[in-house]
Amino acid sequence: MTFCDENNIELIKNDLRYLELLAKQYPDVSCASTEIINLQAILNLPKSTEHFISDIHGEYESFTHMLKNASGVIKRKIDDIFGNSLRESEKSNLATLVYYPEQKLDLIKRTEDNLDDWYKITLYRLIELCRVVSSKYTRSRVRKALPSDFAYIIEELLHEQDGKINKHEYYNGIINTIIDLDRSPDFIIAIAKVIQKLIVDRLHIIGDIYDRGPGAEIIMEALMKHHCVDIQWGNHDILWMGAAAGSEACICNVLRISLRYANLNTIEDGYGINLLPLATFAMEAYENDPCKSFTPKTLDKQISKKDLVLLSKMHKAISIIQFKLEGQIIKKRPEFTMDDRLLLEKINYEKGTIDIYGKTYTLNDKNFSTIDPKDPYKLTPQEKCLIAKLKRSFVHSEKLQRHIRFMYSKGSMYLVYNSNLLYHSCIPLNEDGTFKEARIGDKKYTGKSLLDKYDTLAREAYFFKNDSSKKIYAMDMMWYLWCGPDSPEFGKNRMTTFERYFVNDKQTHIENKNPYYKYRDDEVLCKNILKEFNLDPTSSHIINGHIPVKTKEGESPIKANGRLLVIDGGFCRAYQPQTGIAGYTLIYNSYGLLLTSHEPFESIRKAIEEEKDILSSTIILEHVVARKRVEDTDIGAELKKQIKDLEMLLVAYRKGLIKENK
Repeated sequence: MTFCDENNIELIKNDLRYLELLAKQYPDVSCASTEIINLQAILNLPKSTEHFISDIHGEYESFTHMLKNASGVIKRKIDDIFGNSLRESEKSNLATLVYYPEQKLDLIKRTEDNLDDWYKITLYRLIELCRVVSSKYTRSRVRKALPSDFAYIIEELLHEQDGKINKHEYYNGIINTIIDLDRSPDFIIAIAKVIQKLIVDRLHIIGDIYDRGPGAEIIMEALMKHHCVDIQWGNHDILWMGAAAGSEACICNVLRISLRYANLNTIEDGYGINLLPLATFAMEAYENDPCKSFTPKTLDKQISKKDLVLLSKMHKAISIIQFKLEGQIIKKRPEFTMDDRLLLEKINYEKGTIDIYGKTYTLNDKNFSTIDPKDPYKLTPQEKCLIAKLKRSFVHSEKLQRHIRFMYSKGSMYLVYNSNLLYHSCIPLNEDGTFKEARIGDKKYTGKSLLDKYDTLAREAYFFKNDSSKKIYAMDMMWYLWCGPDSPEFGKNRMTTFERYFVNDKQTHIENKNPYYKYRDDEVLCKNILKEFNLDPTSSHIINGHIPVKTKEGESPIKANGRLLVIDGGFCRAYQPQTGIAGYTLIYNSYGLLLTSHEPFESIRKAIEEEKDILSSTIILEHVVARKRVEDTDIGAELKKQIKDLEMLLVAYRKGLIKENK
């Protein structure tokens, strides 16, 4: 101990009020000493496993399976433990049982001839798997993860000692009694869930839970039940957060995207948002308009011709309202410097043409029945009424508000954790690779300070009092974060939504990426970013997603000599024809970093019935000779601070500065 010299005594005296509070938790020398010993022991445990997933985009079946199989960690652990002692079919059966214990047990009960024997063999295998998985945690930590019904029994079985003859019958007796009392199914379900909970200590979601796929709300429910998760907001998440806060422009974008992909499940069934007013308005306002440019991308969905006509009209109706509302924001906020997006005033409504990028283009859809050419950004009375109803639905959706509050409580623009920098898209850069300066209010921000400011504004948009000027500004900023040229979430110079709908020339559809994407393979640039966020540039990593890695074209997710890792490989089915795979995930355990690429997932039903796991390929990015310990992590740094405080408390007790309460 190093706190006994005179200088440290003065330091202790200065911290006496804090130490007196600490003394209430550790009232004597014995309690403080015991806690120091416990914390010191924890520092020497192996670092726990972190799991990184990005760009889920509502694909809840793939996400659910990825969460349950921990990107192949459970299967690899089964291989390590049982090796050649089990056939591959037996390993697959055991893995599927851990992933989906309830459903798999129902199947086993219908197909297994000697159920008691199967229970006995399976229980022993699950206990052995759980024993290995739990070995990197303290008994106290494992105890907290155990279900109350079986906590004592599981703890006894986990700490069986090989070779202890006297206890061998005791353990066999426990297993036999579980089977005799017909508690085997419940016990298997309980221990499978303990394995799932302990196999990964922390889950990192690097943005874009929402849009395109059919089950974002299902994913959010799963995340809310997860034992330890953080979220780095993606541009699609920001959009939904803005919509939940009441931003009308964000609400229109959310609905437009849902209609574009014929995906109204999350809107209507998931969040109970009533789209009947939109359907009624669209059928009246666009009754004689075929809305061909707004035919949804159905992918593999089976949709009747009648429904497609209605969806197309709804799609166009909300898109036109979106362009009007966005124009109002751009005119109100000149500091956004987005005048190039004021396209409705560039249309010649008589000729059906538009003047953009120094050229005149013929529009493929010339029907603008709800636009007044003299005041193109003005909503009609019917549109005002409609948007008010939609806003009420979003703001008063109990489930949506619950999910978005969770998004705020567990989320942020970026996260620094265990020497890794996590953010969804980019750090805005200039053409020469320097940090780009953005003016917000009367101040300028770059790099880390820019993301910190955007994080604050995102919270103000949701939590500030309704209709206050600060809340309205922050809500406008949420829309800017979705599509603004200096947004670290968007990462492009413009969003060419209008052009994609109305202009056939694909040159007008181009969205130029921020220079960040040109430089992100530059190790010097990545090290500069790491330094900006106070990380060691020689050992830290940047982890982000946002733009799918086109693996089929030979693109690598590993950038800048391993300093930057992109883990968006095409979770969303709409991207898979471009990427050639179905996503990357990352595992960071005590041995190093593992990057895993995944083939498209068929279905949970096939995973259970046919034991079809996701086919994955793993690349070892870094492998350390000496395993990382808890003392090498951020948690370790916190534990060391606690140990120091407790050591100071011990000195205070021994010097009589604080009296023991025995």
